[in-house]
Amino acid sequence: MDYQYPISHQWSTEETVDVINFFQSVERAYEKGITRNDLMQAYRRFKEIVPGKADEKNICNEFEEVSGYSAYQVVKKMRQAAPEEKIQF
Repeated sequence: MDYQYPISHQWSTEETVDVINFFQSVERAYEKGITRNDLMQAYRRFKEIVPGKADEKNICNEFEEVSGYSAYQVVKKMRQAAPEEKIQF
């Protein structure tokens, strides 16, 4: 990994860790797969920290620019998946 995660100076340390955990979950979906439940848990926490759609889109687009991984596509696939299904690209 040769990039930095998009973070806000307004977030607490715990919130920053949780946002990074979500982006690492997106990475796992691309690299080796992640269970829908694990991804859902990380995404729900991410949405508590970044509740607005516009903010979510901006942060996820920043992440995609530096990593090449689309959080949008991962979340879209998660929403369509069965509860115990593994999300993988």
